[in-house]
Amino acid sequence: MINVIPSDARSSFDRGWLRGSHSFSFGEYQDPENTAFGPMRVANDDVIAPGRGFGAHPHSDMEIVSIVLKGKLRHEDNLGNVAVTSFGGIQRMSAGSGMIHTEHNASDTEEVRILQLWFMPHTRGLEPSYETTSFDPDVLAGSLVPVVSPEGGPRIASIHQDMTIYLGRLAKGEALTYEQANDRRMYIFTIEGKLGLNGEHPLNEGDTARVEQTTSMKLEASENAFYMLIDLP
Repeated sequence: MINVIPSDARSSFDRGWLRGSHSFSFGEYQDPENTAFGPMRVANDDVIAPGRGFGAHPHSDMEIVSIVLKGKLRHEDNLGNVAVTSFGGIQRMSAGSGMIHTEHNASDTEEVRILQLWFMPHTRGLEPSYETTSFDPDVLAGSLVPVVSPEGGPRIASIHQDMTIYLGRLAKGEALTYEQANDRRMYIFTIEGKLGLNGEHPLNEGDTARVEQTTSMKLEASENAFYMLIDLP
């Protein structure tokens, strides 16, 4: 089953210093029929104005992944972690038993665009932790590159959930097939360009697909495409 959700069906907002869209209930957007997809609770596509950001705020029992698509994102937390990441960088925070952090655009001149993804952890009350990793943007072409997984690894952030986040690019006309077990889910997001799914479900830029009970997924680019695929329970 492939459920395509067009970009304009997301909850979009513009607060001046912050604009973006929410794919699940978040903040002022609340829909009891759209609160999660498996352990996935949040998929926000945010653009933060230069020099602006989120002040100190708490989290608990949530795995939070930030993928920087443009600009520079600065993180600081009560564990003493301070990091600035740009495109190619991944930030992963396990809030666990409790954590306080800030997030700001580290540039005074350029916007920062991030995908921020929240997932329920497999275990509550974990010790809070934070890490940054970086993938090689040059290897995304024609591929699915894992950037977050339970095991982690070289250039792969670890996460306390049975799931993997992949990024990839396909040139127009290129295709690849992803296989998974029948009891798994896929969440697919077109960051740029256009994709087709299994030859009959077109995804324009900003569209998402929530996939269940489908073991084989052919992704084909009808335009040059940059995309994210998450394999999750």
